[in-house]
Amino acid sequence: MNKTPNSNRIHIALFGKRNAGKSSLMNAITGQETSVVSPVMGTTTDPVRKAMELIPLGPAVFIDTAGIDDEGALGNKRVEQSMKVLGSTDFAIYVMDAMDTDEEHYSNIKRLFKKRHTPHLLVINKIDTVEESRIDALEQQYADALLISALNTQDVLLLKSVLIERLQKMESEERTMIGDIVPYNGKVIMVVPIDSEAPKGRLILPQVQFLRDALDHGITCTVTRDTELESTLKAMGDVDLVVTDSQAFKTVHPMVPNHIQLTSFSIVMSRIKGDLLTFIESVRRVDDLPDGARIFVAETCTHNSTCEDIGRVKIPRGLDRYTGKKFQYDIMAGRDFPTDLSPYDLVIHCASCMLNRKAMQTRIAMCKEAGVPITNYGILLSYINGIVDRATKVFHL
Repeated sequence: MNKTPNSNRIHIALFGKRNAGKSSLMNAITGQETSVVSPVMGTTTDPVRKAMELIPLGPAVFIDTAGIDDEGALGNKRVEQSMKVLGSTDFAIYVMDAMDTDEEHYSNIKRLFKKRHTPHLLVINKIDTVEESRIDALEQQYADALLISALNTQDVLLLKSVLIERLQKMESEERTMIGDIVPYNGKVIMVVPIDSEAPKGRLILPQVQFLRDALDHGITCTVTRDTELESTLKAMGDVDLVVTDSQAFKTVHPMVPNHIQLTSFSIVMSRIKGDLLTFIESVRRVDDLPDGARIFVAETCTHNSTCEDIGRVKIPRGLDRYTGKKFQYDIMAGRDFPTDLSPYDLVIHCASCMLNRKAMQTRIAMCKEAGVPITNYGILLSYINGIVDRATKVFHL
């Protein structure tokens, strides 16, 4: 469980004003000196993340953020980083200082929590520093709050207990990659091309997750390269599904008989973390893009770019060739995503294997709010190869 990728962990973030005790609480929850604690205001500058197992809930990642009341040019950047964390937060803990319960700041961030559909728990910290009468007044004013001291072990255990209870009550829909579309004892072929983009000696994360999902659901999974696909198909006979790397669609599609379902790892991931219908609807607007349109390409993992890079090379080249037009491409890797999407005519997103579902849903919502269509790598590559209907048929949309 310690090796669970952060993208598959529930994200729990601590928000609040400076010196509310967020970092002390983070350290108390994780049982480690994860965050630097100091009486100096604004000690936490960048978000601090700590992955752990929250028993009995499972893998989680806690995130400590800078104070939302930070000031100045640098302070504003810190606040901006904290607000970006909200986009990937499954559950928020808002921390107040018992001596500084600023209702205005709390009301403002509550509106943001509501906008991003983020449930939260109000924690009033440092009750060891105030009189009993003050505690009584706080309990009356904030009936739903949890009043604790981060220095009290029993209080921290109570917080964990309440947090787990809240999280367990949240709707927990089991998300499977293929367990609901391929029957038990079904047969799947994974096509894994080996090129300069393939990591040496290992499979990429979506391929590993796909293989594990197949095992969990009693599905026989055969892994092959595109160069051996035809012989593999002949050897296996009846096959329920072929899943390929999206950039191999052009090669793989003609090899797979029409009666066998075909899709890609990226499209499978987009169904789990994204919005497949939105991606399909958006990709059909590609034909209407004007010459010179500005396109944003979002790549969540960082790696060395090569001449076979899918986001930086193959997608721009393929899209320009398909449309016969020349577009402007802005490419960004990692957690960054533009807050202002108005300059763009289209967003093309990767499979988002390095993002949790909440982060991807937030990005889709941002695009919809800005009126900018968003699609993903696999959907786009299937579209420009003329097989988007075939590549999504298996999902019974």
